[in-house]
Amino acid sequence: MRIPVRVIATGKALPSLRVSSESLDKSRGWPAGHTFAQSGVRVRHFAAEGESQSQLGASALADALQRAALPVSSIDLLISACGVPEQALPSTACFIAGHAGLPRGTPAFDVNASCLGFMAALRVAAGLLASGGYERIAVVASDMASRGLDWDEPEASLIFGDGAAAVILEKGDGAQGIAAYRMETFPEGKRFCEIRGGGSQRNPPNATVPKDFLFRMDGRAVFKLAAKVMPPFLEALMAQTDGGKASIDLVVPHQASHLGMAHAARNLGLPASQIVNIYETHGNQVAASLPTALHEAVVTNRAKAGDRLLLIGTAAGLTIGGLVLDL
Repeated sequence: MRIPVRVIATGKALPSLRVSSESLDKSRGWPAGHTFAQSGVRVRHFAAEGESQSQLGASALADALQRAALPVSSIDLLISACGVPEQALPSTACFIAGHAGLPRGTPAFDVNASCLGFMAALRVAAGLLASGGYERIAVVASDMASRGLDWDEPEASLIFGDGAAAVILEKGDGAQGIAAYRMETFPEGKRFCEIRGGGSQRNPPNATVPKDFLFRMDGRAVFKLAAKVMPPFLEALMAQTDGGKASIDLVVPHQASHLGMAHAARNLGLPASQIVNIYETHGNQVAASLPTALHEAVVTNRAKAGDRLLLIGTAAGLTIGGLVLDL
């Protein structure tokens, strides 16, 4: 049963440092072509010193507001969907709201589902709009993966880039909305992608070490588990979707990695022309990846009113999610 929601604007922001794979080869003393061969990313953006995650998120929201010619005062709820928070407390949404200039008292909170935070927040926002509690909701995802990379572990570092994206949502008239949604978590994969420090388990009083605060990943284990659970997941999601896979006009995947993108394409059995791929020019932007890809599809007119989109991806946990959106 469709949940009515309408995307009225999208926006995007990138931090100031443009980092090519060639420049990483030089700075790390690697052979020419090594970074691109290992990562599949030609260029990504990293935050400079003094740039904050919440400021970047606020810039993405400002971009969306400008594109729709809307005042910031028209937003009556802000949901932050960052994969990693700016700090442990308070919510990153509070900081984004402050930088964005939302009126005092505007509610703001975080939804966290790692790389699938935007998808989860979109579903939460749609439910809140359908209930009549809010009229216009902004969902913002902003991540600065560069701040937590361990360059001694290239596999877990070369694929990432920083960025932010935002969508502005209204209830809609029923022609648009979420046609299907599914999310599954497999806790046996909880250690495959993680940052162990910063919470109640590992913090300074509990004898942490610096690498507890850096991202670690077992890429092979992630791929093995994802390859196992993805086919039955897609089958179940398409069974919920009227018209099934044949009704999908465009796929907007989480830009996880070049291998992950290729695997998703094989599982879906769709031509490259139906899959939004911005990975080579953005890298994996954690939770900002999905909404950035959606924004690029909208502004290039690949995604337009009347189209049916499939948002799909995996996240730490290990979690897999899919959302079918009628624009």
